[in-house]
Amino acid sequence: MSSLAVLSALLVVAFSLLGSAKLAAVPAMRARAEHVGFSVTAYRRIGALEILGVAGLLAGTALPTIGLLAGSGLLLLLAGAVVTHLRNGDGPREIAPAFVLGLVTLGYLVVISGRLS
Repeated sequence: MSSLAVLSALLVVAFSLLGSAKLAAVPAMRARAEHVGFSVTAYRRIGALEILGVAGLLAGTALPTIGLLAGSGLLLLLAGAVVTHLRNGDGPREIAPAFVLGLVTLGYLVVISGRLS
């Protein structure tokens, strides 16, 4: 299995779970939305963007440019999450998931951009 496949699979699973939970507005996601000062509707929109990112990552297996664009969008969402947590005064424990997923996404972007060359 290639490094691109592994990174893509990790991101697809993570963002499928997170995006679906936000779209469904499960209690844990409602609490997180409130914690960071977002409405449930805004959090659902973020979840929809994550699910669209998953679709882009999956399309990226055949069309690397789409995967690159989807990964870039997900990285922007994760950067926004880190900034939101920092502004909220959250500690490393709350920031770590977004930061780690950001690193995985960055790795994905490096690998997939090599396929475009």
